[in-house]
Amino acid sequence: MHLAETQQVAPGRRTQSAVSALPEQPAQWHRVLTLLADISLFIGTRTIWTQAESHRPAVAVVISVCYAAILVSGVLALVVRRARSLVRLDAVVLVIAVVLALCAWAMNHGGSDEAVLTTQAAKELTGGHHVYGQPWPWLFKKGIALTTTFDGGYDYTYGYPPLAPLLTAPLLFLGHGGAPATAVSTGALIVGTVVLWRMLPVQWRSAATMACLGFSFLPTYAREGYPAITGLALLIPVVVRWPRIGLGGRLGAAGVARAACLGAACAAQQLPWFLAPFLLAGVYAVRRGELGGRAAALVVARIVGIAATVWLLINTYFIVSEPGTWITGIALPLIQGATLHGQGLVGVSLYYTNGSDRLDWYGHASMLLAAALLGLLILFMRRLGPAATVLPWCAFYLATRSQDGYYLMMTPLWLAAAITAPPSEFARAWQPRPRLLTGRYRRPALVATAALMVVPALVSAVVAVTGKPPLRTEIAAVHRSAKDANVLTGLTLRVTNTDGSALEPHFMLTVGQGLRQYWTTLKGPATLPAHTTASYVIRPVKGRFPLPGPKALLRLRVFTPTPQTLSTMKVHLRVDSAGGRSR
Repeated sequence: MHLAETQQVAPGRRTQSAVSALPEQPAQWHRVLTLLADISLFIGTRTIWTQAESHRPAVAVVISVCYAAILVSGVLALVVRRARSLVRLDAVVLVIAVVLALCAWAMNHGGSDEAVLTTQAAKELTGGHHVYGQPWPWLFKKGIALTTTFDGGYDYTYGYPPLAPLLTAPLLFLGHGGAPATAVSTGALIVGTVVLWRMLPVQWRSAATMACLGFSFLPTYAREGYPAITGLALLIPVVVRWPRIGLGGRLGAAGVARAACLGAACAAQQLPWFLAPFLLAGVYAVRRGELGGRAAALVVARIVGIAATVWLLINTYFIVSEPGTWITGIALPLIQGATLHGQGLVGVSLYYTNGSDRLDWYGHASMLLAAALLGLLILFMRRLGPAATVLPWCAFYLATRSQDGYYLMMTPLWLAAAITAPPSEFARAWQPRPRLLTGRYRRPALVATAALMVVPALVSAVVAVTGKPPLRTEIAAVHRSAKDANVLTGLTLRVTNTDGSALEPHFMLTVGQGLRQYWTTLKGPATLPAHTTASYVIRPVKGRFPLPGPKALLRLRVFTPTPQTLSTMKVHLRVDSAGGRSR
């Protein structure tokens, strides 16, 4: 009997052992994710290869090898039989992405205005000179964008926290222009990608490659030298599994490192300033649900203390050596009075109406929306907690500067939170519920409270959008080049101030999307009194303005600084086919 039982059991055990010995099959979604990351590396690569083939054949050869590697990786992503093999393939795709990013930097490392300003700041720092409040107009040669301001000028100064120049200073040997700064931002992006790749769960790692180095979006910003990329790289370890910071009331070595990274990120660029309150509010709510109010407050206080200490250490030299210009410099993007730019709501005043006399309200709307979103996060932490890394950037849609880069450059943080901070992490988070928000009418009260939080921002946005242009402009005379009727040398304008206050007009002629340099005012009052009309003669900054093709849209824009207003007039200046002049 015993022998028979043994004989019956043994085959079952052998079968179980044989089944467990089979290789673990990769999940199909994991294959698809690896394949998508691989495909994303094609985007933008052809342009770099074409450029390299003409100027640096060795780089073109490396890119061609990467093409082959992408193709092979695409095949392997669909045919490998073991999960472990697919994980190794994820690492191969990451290496290909890094190589392509380095090849792109080797071909295009001159950078944008951000890069040349950061490099110049690093040069001034190594020379023992002041960094902030110093205009460097000679940096803005052809191809380098200018930031126009409502007062008719341009911002030629460095306006970011000092970490980027500090990191750039040791790399000044790389050459002229913005190359040292672009090396820092590109290196930061690569390091940040590797860190995110390593910190994510194994099957999700290719998502890091795709979000950070695929599609060519973020590598382009890195090659332009944006300090925000360095801030992004420092925020990555902060955001991954951020609801677990201070778990059990202790930070530990990992928590201390994350707090330090938060402080360093805030010392790299201003965008992390907007994310920090949302993360701190989330950590407090999650820890309070776990430990109670006092313990949660202590955890947040320790995080803030460590982050503030790191931030102060990075800024100490500048606080001591140039305190006045330093504080103005790091706050510059908030106070510089830059003109409208971006794809957000300001497009209404820029492109779809003739302007507005209430542009200041865009800024008010943006700040009110940021405060409202923070309040909504606190009030509905269990529902909105997973979106804490996305909410801060919604406020920029209403700002006067609402370019897509403010959203794009932080998208890897959205990914990190989506994978490592799911709704289950917030199931026990604390949510304030005053007496008015409880009881029988709890749901209507919560809905009304949420609406009341958002209404001030929406009202401010409506006020800004519905403003009217305060200046009415007419073209009295068109001055053209004697040699070419398609080239303007000046305009004579009749400008009427319909507003109730005196305004200081500054003129520019723009083509299509975007702004150009201001024209020089040769004749006319600097300040136009209320309800008066005056004649102005303006000239292009370089003395000549070639007219674009007949399909281009010309706009004469008039900005004023106090209050910030915009008055726009569509202009039709064409030359007929016979060479005659028409307006």
